[in-house]
Amino acid sequence: MNIRVLLADDHRMVREALREALARVDDIKVVGEAGSGAETLVLSNTLKPDVLVLDIGLPDFNGMEVATRLRKAGCATPIVALSAYTDKRFITEMLRAGATGYVTKSAAGTELVQAIRAVAAGQGYFSPDVAAGLVSEVVQGQGDGGSQRLAPREREVLRLVAEGKRSSHIAELLHISPATVEVHRRNIMRKLGLKSVAELARHAVREGIVPP
Repeated sequence: MNIRVLLADDHRMVREALREALARVDDIKVVGEAGSGAETLVLSNTLKPDVLVLDIGLPDFNGMEVATRLRKAGCATPIVALSAYTDKRFITEMLRAGATGYVTKSAAGTELVQAIRAVAAGQGYFSPDVAAGLVSEVVQGQGDGGSQRLAPREREVLRLVAEGKRSSHIAELLHISPATVEVHRRNIMRKLGLKSVAELARHAVREGIVPP
């Protein structure tokens, strides 16, 4: 019996490559493709796939938002997150949103096949580079406190937020998506125990990240 898969990625060439790779596997069948978060929500409800392969960086709703909306709507389809990131924060966000597998795009060959089979069987799956990233984050994070716990990219985002720049402008400056900026912002506030942009700005001044 085939595992019916829905592919969600905003890059057509990526979807084509994934579809061609999965077409060579006997027990997996791609039943649909989505290029946006909204389309993913619709096709998940209409096609009812066995597994959703979900890119984190969709243009309208990011992967975390899509997974959260699906779970709130009662959709129990297992989700394999697909991303270029091995950062623990993205992995954690996706797991909290409802994903049970996480594979990086650089490993999305045989690793994706294994992930699809695993989550379809009710198991979790992390590609080896993701698992290595998790271990590295844990080791590097031991004993840190305050702003020292922030990754270099998070410190960049903190500085730009403290300077009053909007997420869209920060995304342009750092060559990332606005959704990724928002993930960084939430993680910064969680790590530092802050509740507002004003508190972020005061913290950045106090720590010397931006001038007073």
